[in-house]
Amino acid sequence: EQSWWILYTNRRANVPCRGVAWVHGTDIGIASSTDGGHYWTYRGIAQGLPFEPGLNSFWAPEIFWHGDRYHMYVSYVPGVPHTWHGPRHIHHYTSANLWDWTYQSRLPLSSDNVIDACVYPLPGGGWRMWYKDEAHHSHTYAAHSDDLYRWQMVGPVLTDFAHEGPNVFYWHDAYWMVVDAWRGQGVYRSPDAERWTYQGTILTDPGTRPDDSDMARHGDVLVQGEEAYFFYFTHPGRGSHPGRDDQETPPYEHKRSSLQVAKFESDEAGTLICRRDEPFDFALVTPNGSEQG
Repeated sequence: EQSWWILYTNRRANVPCRGVAWVHGTDIGIASSTDGGHYWTYRGIAQGLPFEPGLNSFWAPEIFWHGDRYHMYVSYVPGVPHTWHGPRHIHHYTSANLWDWTYQSRLPLSSDNVIDACVYPLPGGGWRMWYKDEAHHSHTYAAHSDDLYRWQMVGPVLTDFAHEGPNVFYWHDAYWMVVDAWRGQGVYRSPDAERWTYQGTILTDPGTRPDDSDMARHGDVLVQGEEAYFFYFTHPGRGSHPGRDDQETPPYEHKRSSLQVAKFESDEAGTLICRRDEPFDFALVTPNGSEQG
């Protein structure tokens, strides 16, 4: 199609329900853009994900191309629970076209409460997966694979505070990890994707753009040459007063989500920063190498 696709965690914001049932029973949504990421068209949901009966929950897809196929590592919660309790695992799928997915396996990780996979190649070879382990204080744990199919435990990586949504990328001669700290995005830097140094928290204050009136929540990073773009979501109806996700009957405005994008920069000290309100040139490169935007 010569277009960009974004696959994202769906929500059921307009469904009256109890507690956090609105974040469960969810599919992986798909939208595409042919103009460099300025205008997006909703396309439907990823096909082939259900592997057992019932209405179940899929979250936080981690997707990349390797060899001759796409790989997806997606969080899975059975059923539609109205609380945060219950098992959750990370499952592996593959696809040739981003639309039709083939089930591979459930990953044997550090507990039965793991979500939010991020996978990135290590400089010394092999692949590292970072994820949130809710059974271990909601810290980031890691596993390693040489072939993307068989995974071995590495253990805890970030244990200084509870968080979720680790995302790793290489940019400006360093490895970076951003995590959703529930008060903005925590930032870590590493020379080798093994040893991580905390650099502070960014995107804590609400922005001024439409629907950006909330702290930045669980996102993903796209690096294109010298530029790094952070795609994240907000609950614009919450603003600086987030409320509780698990209140008995949360109002629609507390559940509605919006996808945003901002540009990462680094200051003179080499620290990652993000000025979300400042205008920036935004031109995603199409698969044939041309820029649009």
